[in-house]
Amino acid sequence: MPLRPSPARAWALPLCWAAVLLDGFDVVVLGTVLPVLLREHVWGLTPGTASVVTTVGLVGMLLGALVIGSVTDLIGRRRALMISVAMFSVFTALCAVAPSAETFGALRFLAGLGLGGCMPTALTLVGEHAADGRGGRATTMIMTGYHVGAVATALLGIVVIPDLGWKAMFVIGAAPALVLLPLMYRRLPESTSFLEGRRTEKGVAVRTLFQGGMLRATLAFWVASFMGLLLVYGLNTWLPEIMRQAGYPLGAALGLLLTLNVGAIVGLLVAGQVADRVGIRASGIGWFAGAAVFLALLSVRLPTVGLYAAVFLAGCFVFSAQVLVYAYVVHAYPAVSRATAMGSVAGLGRIGAIVGPMVGGMLLSAGLAYPWGFYAFAVVGACGALAVVAVGRRAGRAAGAPEPVRA
Repeated sequence: MPLRPSPARAWALPLCWAAVLLDGFDVVVLGTVLPVLLREHVWGLTPGTASVVTTVGLVGMLLGALVIGSVTDLIGRRRALMISVAMFSVFTALCAVAPSAETFGALRFLAGLGLGGCMPTALTLVGEHAADGRGGRATTMIMTGYHVGAVATALLGIVVIPDLGWKAMFVIGAAPALVLLPLMYRRLPESTSFLEGRRTEKGVAVRTLFQGGMLRATLAFWVASFMGLLLVYGLNTWLPEIMRQAGYPLGAALGLLLTLNVGAIVGLLVAGQVADRVGIRASGIGWFAGAAVFLALLSVRLPTVGLYAAVFLAGCFVFSAQVLVYAYVVHAYPAVSRATAMGSVAGLGRIGAIVGPMVGGMLLSAGLAYPWGFYAFAVVGACGALAVVAVGRRAGRAAGAPEPVRA
């Protein structure tokens, strides 16, 4: 018999949402301060060394996501999440006093380890505490925190950097952990699914990903996550420049990027509701397919209203498709290996986060970004849909996990 959920689980969603908000802040803060570092020639930083620092941070996130899953399935979601938040907060604060570009890059790598572990752990914990029939909703709600954190970083950068300098951004990004960590220590409940799984199925976390009929599902989840993050990072990095190459002015191009991310927030709220009604698998397939359709539509010259509507809808589908992959992972694997599965899916997906900007950059360099860039991204979305199809309906049952919930 599964353990009854603790009444304290009401704290799980807001505390994990706050952790993911800080994650979003910390991921975007580097992009906010890099123009200042380059303009002021801090540490003799060049665009080349700045790219290395950015990539090193992403590698740290990749490794952190891969490692944290197995750690979480051993020590618990609660402790692993607190360690992740403490880790990226401490190393983010130290970035403000870095004496050289090399030290700064090392600190970004170490912060990346914590950042990589934060999101998959928070998603797993919230998914396991979600009320029956609300797993998709809880997962997508958590991810709105990431976008709120990203927007907050951009707004704070405008206000803070001119008066207090770039170092203040790292201090501001780390300071909330001084309040969040004690609150998590007092109020964040451990997952009852983890506690039950620890008693009954020790030591099988990694094996469960590849046995009992789960090999195909695990590989399919990795592909889906790769495709999803390739779209997210590729579009966020290059959409303004692609639209400029298509003949739109810079102001309109930046407005389209904002529209894309507003669509992302709306899409997350809608996707969770739909997933809890029709099932996470069907929603994931539909959301990737929708992303493919609206990305292909952007290759066509549209009137202004139609263009903004298409970009908004592309944002609704692109960002939520990836989050639905995470929600599906929570329901496809048993508690003993759930965090390990989530970490592997999030970690290997980070390769797509690195490849996406590279693909966009190559297409731009070749003068093919418009319209062929949107065709390429549409194909990626279609591949993501096929990957979710390949997971198969029996994945959760083969692993002994509950099937994706329906309202």
